[in-house]
Amino acid sequence: MASYHLSVKTIKRSAGRSSTAAAAYRAGDRIECQREGRVHDYSRKQGVEETFIVAPENAPAWAQDRSSLWNEAEATETRRNSVTAREWELALPSEITAEDRSQITREFAEQLVERYGVAVDVAIHAPHREGDQRNHHAHVLTSTRKLEAEGFTTKTRVLDSAKTGGVEIEQMRGVWAELQNRALERVGEVERVDHRSLEAQREAAQERGDTLSAEELDRDPELKLGPAANSMERREKAAAARDGRDYIPVTERGAAVHTARQARAAFREVRERLDRARKTYGAERESGQGRVSAGLAALREAASKGHGVNRDVGTTEQRLAQIVGRSEPKTSKRASDHRADLSERLSKTLGRTPGTERKGADDKNRSIEDRLDDVLNKPQTSAGSAGEDKRERDKEEDAPHRKDRGTSHER
Repeated sequence: MASYHLSVKTIKRSAGRSSTAAAAYRAGDRIECQREGRVHDYSRKQGVEETFIVAPENAPAWAQDRSSLWNEAEATETRRNSVTAREWELALPSEITAEDRSQITREFAEQLVERYGVAVDVAIHAPHREGDQRNHHAHVLTSTRKLEAEGFTTKTRVLDSAKTGGVEIEQMRGVWAELQNRALERVGEVERVDHRSLEAQREAAQERGDTLSAEELDRDPELKLGPAANSMERREKAAAARDGRDYIPVTERGAAVHTARQARAAFREVRERLDRARKTYGAERESGQGRVSAGLAALREAASKGHGVNRDVGTTEQRLAQIVGRSEPKTSKRASDHRADLSERLSKTLGRTPGTERKGADDKNRSIEDRLDDVLNKPQTSAGSAGEDKRERDKEEDAPHRKDRGTSHER
């Protein structure tokens, strides 16, 4: 599933960091820092897929040379506690191609140049060999001053101010989400990312009456495995596939993550079946079928696995019983009781409490019809559907590919 992450960090001298070291590490390059008199050589670094620099149109020619660019950025800052660069850390969708990932990252860099007039140095990294193989990501270093024809000039105070910095970064978070969603749409993916926090997404879903989406978003963040546990679980998955057996997690964290993912998958399956049921109900009603007949057709579709409709009510009952956790349905009921039982179980699946049944076959059928109309005609909308050398290596191993829960930036 596509996931969203964008974080913003600063490269501060007060923390013992330099923009020359940060740029060399992220790009897998060799840069001699003229201010420090040190050589940062990461030319043997693995996993760097692509690097490029984007600068304003009127920038000097030296801006396209990484060493010159960041040495100039360091030389421009004279304070001991200066912030010499800003890093935007981006998770890239694994569902799209390497070319598409490069394209949307370049477009994001161009937006930064256009909006703030800064120089942008991009490094796209492949997933760490011992980590999550979906973890494609990019490190985007930007200068903290505008780059003009005469060189670096004024500071980008709009990003430094407590009043405007958060607003600006939230705007760019939205830009990054839009770029990813366009790329996902181009390749036919139905999943979308959302830059808002899960809390904000849940509130929006509740406001529009989409209780299913709100419930799906109302969950704790997934436990992070870490490189060691992740490597152990990957090896066990490969061994299970090779031996033709079911995968069983070998670490406590792996078991927790596996269980949570299974629960979410089960929830999505039930939701997909209910969505199919609503569509079937609407189509049957439009074709002239009564509410009970249309409801039964919808239940058959919900109970099926999307491979056609089974017209046998008994088989439908058995499948529906599996969805809601019951073992075997009763088979000695009359047809009207079958309908009531099916409707009651569908209501439980939706988390609804059926109304009190009235006596008599006609009253019972009317109650069934009312509930089917209420359940199957209610619209549901899907929610739009992060020593310098050691620190840099540690951050790389912990690069992001997780659901962003709304921490907009780190100042």
